[in-house]
Amino acid sequence: MSAPDHAAVLAERVHAPGGTKPFGEMTAAEVRDRADELRAATGWGPTARVGPVARAWAELGRAMDAAGAAAVADLDPGVVTELAGKLWVVPRLL
Repeated sequence: MSAPDHAAVLAERVHAPGGTKPFGEMTAAEVRDRADELRAATGWGPTARVGPVARAWAELGRAMDAAGAAAVADLDPGVVTELAGKLWVVPRLL
């Protein structure tokens, strides 16, 4: 399986307040809120699988802060495609 297309990753619809929106339009605040929401849902058993996803969303938020990115689309394409699978935005590459 090849790496996902950057434009397709940015266009992928993700959960956001009030519905869904393209991943590339997610703001830094929305990314941090998503990380917090998923972290709160992490537990044991089946919900333990949510932990790594919550950490990936937090990693994305840190990357956005470090880059001064207002939205995911403002990040370097390599960062976005690298994290997309960990975030469950696109299927993970094997």
